[in-house]
Amino acid sequence: MRDYSLETQNRVAFIRKVVESAGADGVVFANSGGKDCVLTGALCKLACDNTVGLILPCGSTRNYGSDKEDAEAAAKRFGIESRYMDLAAARDEMLRAAEKITAPNGAAVTNVAPRLRMNALYIVAASENRLVAGTGNRSERYVGYFTKWGDGACDFNPISDLTVTEVYAYLRYLGAPDCVIDKAPSAGLYDGQTDEGEMGVTYRSIDGFLTTGEADPRDAEIIKKRHSQSEHKRRLPYEYKPI
Repeated sequence: MRDYSLETQNRVAFIRKVVESAGADGVVFANSGGKDCVLTGALCKLACDNTVGLILPCGSTRNYGSDKEDAEAAAKRFGIESRYMDLAAARDEMLRAAEKITAPNGAAVTNVAPRLRMNALYIVAASENRLVAGTGNRSERYVGYFTKWGDGACDFNPISDLTVTEVYAYLRYLGAPDCVIDKAPSAGLYDGQTDEGEMGVTYRSIDGFLTTGEADPRDAEIIKKRHSQSEHKRRLPYEYKPI
């Protein structure tokens, strides 16, 4: 049986060591009200009282409704300070400027919000000597379901080894609000969006593949293809080396 008490102790020690060795005064993370953000925030708060969660709506209707409400409920449950920054106007202005020089496609438009959120996090981090905590889990990282230089950018990540299944189990152990645990995983990038719908495969299948190496043939093909095509996201930039 998993020893969550010991696991929490070890993760908290990891966060404290990272923060102290960087000479930082605190932590900041993006609180979307989703499973990963809430777990990251709860662990960071246990490790560092000076932890701030940014709620960063960026155009999607649910960002201003259920996402915001779930983020507030989680912050209240774990005693985390919340701050708000509406990024919708910045997103619209960036797209208007981009349309003058190119024709942004769907992927380009969708990725604007995560990269604006990354900028917001690092503005606060730089201004207040904080480190940015990452919120990506093992399942998403394996299939590349994150935005390069967006939600994939951080100074440290205390949950990157956990599958989605393990994240949910951990949240139950910590007593996270039901609204966070019960809702379908979604990056909230646009109205009606869900992670599994966009990927074409369930987290249950991804997690099974990661832990046992087995999956339905169709699912396994999707998982392997997504992993291969997203390899560049998990690497540092290629650099020229003189021969």
